[in-house]
Amino acid sequence: MKKREYYSIRTGKMVSGQEINLPVLKRLFMAVYNKMTEEGYFQKYFGYYCVDGECIGELGRDIDSIIFINIRKENLYPVYQKIDNYSEDDLFDVIEFLHDHCSKGIEGDYHSWNDCGYHYHTFDDEAGQKHFRELLNLILKDYMEPYELSVNGEILSLGDQGLHSILTAGIPTKEEQNVSSRIEKSILKFRRYKSSISERHEAVRELVDVLEYLRPKAKIYLDKKDENELFNIANNFGIRHHNEIQKTGYDKAIWLSWMFYHYLATIHALLRLIEKNEASV
Repeated sequence: MKKREYYSIRTGKMVSGQEINLPVLKRLFMAVYNKMTEEGYFQKYFGYYCVDGECIGELGRDIDSIIFINIRKENLYPVYQKIDNYSEDDLFDVIEFLHDHCSKGIEGDYHSWNDCGYHYHTFDDEAGQKHFRELLNLILKDYMEPYELSVNGEILSLGDQGLHSILTAGIPTKEEQNVSSRIEKSILKFRRYKSSISERHEAVRELVDVLEYLRPKAKIYLDKKDENELFNIANNFGIRHHNEIQKTGYDKAIWLSWMFYHYLATIHALLRLIEKNEASV
């Protein structure tokens, strides 16, 4: 599995139509899944077949029912038999479930009879999940709409092209409860797979609330006109208030994304301005 981008991708010479669509994503996913299965990454939870008989993993014998309990969908397992019928939602559900039940074999024994393979008895969940993310993220980032599998095992949008860096940038503040944790909460809500309009509205509102918390310091370091402009959009486009003078007829799918990045960038700029001024005191 490649670890870097090769020439045509690196130089932007991939032509239109070469992006990964759902059928191709399924095929690439199965390549990763089969390879990791062969290497024993799913033995702990799913068990394995041995020439001496079936070895049951921690999920038990009826894995399809366990998946139904967790995902509330039937006919998703065994993956290799069902994947042709997966929708995009099905595939992403299964990816998240497999992430949570992937574990690297650490200690085991090689069963040489009929070249049966390694049977592990000691595992490392964190290492297995990390490897799973690394391999899946190589292909998810090139899907029609780019995604990544987060450390918590959630399918998250990579964001609009060129703007991903601000989603993962460090937050220059020691204010955990009122600033950084609320920014992280907003970003997670915005990036979640198929986030709704209301969830994106809440994500923008969360950022505006952070700005409101920072407003006293904004008054110190910004001109009055600039400080007022920070809240103009939120105050007049139905983000913070609900009354007859609010402008609510805009295309929310487009403009909420713009507002989110606008306010996230504004908060980063303001925090760095505050940090710079307070460091010089």
